[in-house]
Amino acid sequence: MRHNTDLEKLERTINYHFKDIGLLKHALTHSSYANEMKINKYGNNERLEFLGDAVLELISSEYLFNEHSNVNEGELTKLRASMVCEPSLAFCAREIKLEEYIMLGKGEDATGGRTRDSIISDALEAVIGAIYLDGGFASAKEFILNYVLNDLDNKKLFFDSKTILQEMLQAHSTVPEYRIIGESGPEHCKTFEAEVFDGDRILGRGKGHNKKSAEQKAAYNAIVSLKSRQGI
Repeated sequence: MRHNTDLEKLERTINYHFKDIGLLKHALTHSSYANEMKINKYGNNERLEFLGDAVLELISSEYLFNEHSNVNEGELTKLRASMVCEPSLAFCAREIKLEEYIMLGKGEDATGGRTRDSIISDALEAVIGAIYLDGGFASAKEFILNYVLNDLDNKKLFFDSKTILQEMLQAHSTVPEYRIIGESGPEHCKTFEAEVFDGDRILGRGKGHNKKSAEQKAAYNAIVSLKSRQGI
């Protein structure tokens, strides 16, 4: 898949317009693309990712400090880790379709690099670093609040869905059972489909790029369905 080159569209999506569009291009340049195009070793997004990670840690720490005044340091650390972990950042990046814009080498792209959480989450941190350099701390903070720290209750529900579903069913003395019912796609980029059962009753289905994410999505859909029926 060729990357999307319409960076103006991406700017509209994230509601931030770069003074130096080169910083955004830099943030979207994966090392495999830089190597393939013989760009110098500092031409990939790894340094921007390093910077963005630090900015993200500070802003998410400030956010949690202000939002949870009665939570101790240990719990704040756990909360921050769950909010800015690799799968969570990849989830946020996919919401703005960032993976479509990442410049990957042909080999990396052909083997499913555009679907890997590690590559997508790194690109998001690099974009944060680019925004920080281009527009300063306030611009980076606005982006993080709008696209990373937004809708946290729903994101927590998604990432903790298997645990939450198990607790819901245990209250009724049952436990969920997961089954992988299908897989499709080439070996390097498979899509799995899972179902979750309560006894013989199907509670939810979900798809993902690995078995764990498919089960997580099935659990999430089961919770949403159960909540909409107001109880089990």
